[in-house]
Amino acid sequence: MSEQRDGTDPVRRLHVMAAGVRGARVAEHVVPAPFEEVWPVMAALDFLPDLARIRVLGVDGDRIEAVARSRYGFRAHLRGYRRPGWCWMQSRFLIVGLAAVPAPGTDGPATLVALTGGVRVPGRAAVLPFGTLRELHTATRRLEDRMRVRAARPGG
Repeated sequence: MSEQRDGTDPVRRLHVMAAGVRGARVAEHVVPAPFEEVWPVMAALDFLPDLARIRVLGVDGDRIEAVARSRYGFRAHLRGYRRPGWCWMQSRFLIVGLAAVPAPGTDGPATLVALTGGVRVPGRAAVLPFGTLRELHTATRRLEDRMRVRAARPGG
């Protein structure tokens, strides 16, 4: 799915949402795999390097609620929205934004992914910008590595 209900491409929407969050950065990357294979891996959220564990508590339509534990032991109760190609979740101390669309103008199937997020400043539309972009780029590489491993499996 490449457009949201309002006709906005999910990657563009992620840039708009991030622009409203002080300190937020967006990392984009083209993953050489079709959207239909990439999005389920992204939607599981477990490729994000700062999250040691994430457990979905419930899904109601496009609303999602999850509990995440960071690799440092911190816990976050996230609430937000998840649709094909789009996920935005936040807790009191964390923001996670993901978007994906089929990549235009590529040889073969590919997916443009975009990520944003970070440690939230409580009560404000702001994240601490320290190391955020580096972590987002690490996440895009982890996602691509996972897709490469899946493609290498027999029948994958």
